[in-house]
Amino acid sequence: MRILWTGVAALALTMPAAAQSLGDQVQQQMPSLMTIYKDLHANPELSFMEVRSAGILAAEARKLGFDVTEKVGGTGVVAVMKNGPGPVVLVRADMDGLPVTEQTGLPGASKVRVTTKEGVETGVMHACGHDTHMTSWIGTARLMAANKDKWSGTLVMIGQPAEERGAGARMMLEDGLYTRFPKPQYALAFHDAAQFPAAAIGYTPGYALANVDSVDILVKGVGGHGAYPQATKDPIVLASRIVTALQTLVSREISPLDSAVVTVGSFHAGAKHNIIPDEARLQLTVRSYTDEVRNHLLDGIARVAKGEAIAAGLPDDKLPVVSVEKDEFTPSTFNTPGFTEDMAAFLTTRFGDKRVIKMPPVMGGEDFGRFSRDDKDIKSLIIWVGGVPQAELDAAKKEGRTLPSLHSPFWAPDAPAVISTATEALTSMAIKLMPKG
Repeated sequence: MRILWTGVAALALTMPAAAQSLGDQVQQQMPSLMTIYKDLHANPELSFMEVRSAGILAAEARKLGFDVTEKVGGTGVVAVMKNGPGPVVLVRADMDGLPVTEQTGLPGASKVRVTTKEGVETGVMHACGHDTHMTSWIGTARLMAANKDKWSGTLVMIGQPAEERGAGARMMLEDGLYTRFPKPQYALAFHDAAQFPAAAIGYTPGYALANVDSVDILVKGVGGHGAYPQATKDPIVLASRIVTALQTLVSREISPLDSAVVTVGSFHAGAKHNIIPDEARLQLTVRSYTDEVRNHLLDGIARVAKGEAIAAGLPDDKLPVVSVEKDEFTPSTFNTPGFTEDMAAFLTTRFGDKRVIKMPPVMGGEDFGRFSRDDKDIKSLIIWVGGVPQAELDAAKKEGRTLPSLHSPFWAPDAPAVISTATEALTSMAIKLMPKG
């Protein structure tokens, strides 16, 4: 993978004095951390399959003196370090890659290929940057262990599986994360970002990422010859009406002040020019922030599908079947507002106001929000760490081209900048939250 140190080195020259000691420790760890990163990047694992990745995190934590438990919620790792009285702070990294064939063309690119449980052969890539997350998790564990004289409390570090399937956080919680292990007062995480400069830190108070629902609609009909449509109930026409009508849920039923998305990403029907099929299948992604808007959208999808079918003259036994993938629902991520502002102010004193940026919420999903969703006493924050070198951003703007996004086969973050920044940010926040008495 490419290694771009120039931006980080330049930023270090202007780093406030208070940050130098911890920053120096991070830089001392970087050669070893980059070796781990390259290994993780070259050997990604899909959701529910993160055995090797989990083993690396567990082994590193054990060497540092953490009490480590593996296979929590599947392949999850929980590493606990008790260091006197004080708060419990949770630091989380996700571990899974994506079924994407890497096309960066860089040295160390993933060449892994697997067959999914659905029987599809695919390449595997850390196209969402979870390799930088895991590496920063290890860096944070090392620095917290090395600086035990500076903090007092309990550190709970978790390696989470299956974030990309929206299932891993739920699985760990259901496997007793908060009963088998110390329950946190604070939860911290970060995500690499493909939309702003490398080594910059982004934060969003309140809703930061969206509810994500996957919805399937089976549209039934009565098939027949394409030359005699009057003898059929065409499911393609009906499904097309449903697709069009669904757009009014956002445009006419949700307040313009609320955010919502209903996207039909897949429409499959028929096999031949002159045959009207007896069914069509739609796949939707549905995004929102609040539970109220989410429920309205899901109820509305079922209502629209049924209503259009009735209008088309379908009998009750041929009404559409609407299915919501409940096991892979990703709830919205809510950053505790006051806590987020406090941490942003702290990070600004450490990194400078040019590197810490308030960001608008996005409609992407992240199941980190589950760790505080059902307990409002847990203060939660996920930050962004930019991964695009400034020169690349400037060149893309000048040339009018779009840079690769997360999940792109071409996404290649400035890994040293992401890892060093995230390691220092997570470590400094954890120490801040567990001050030595």
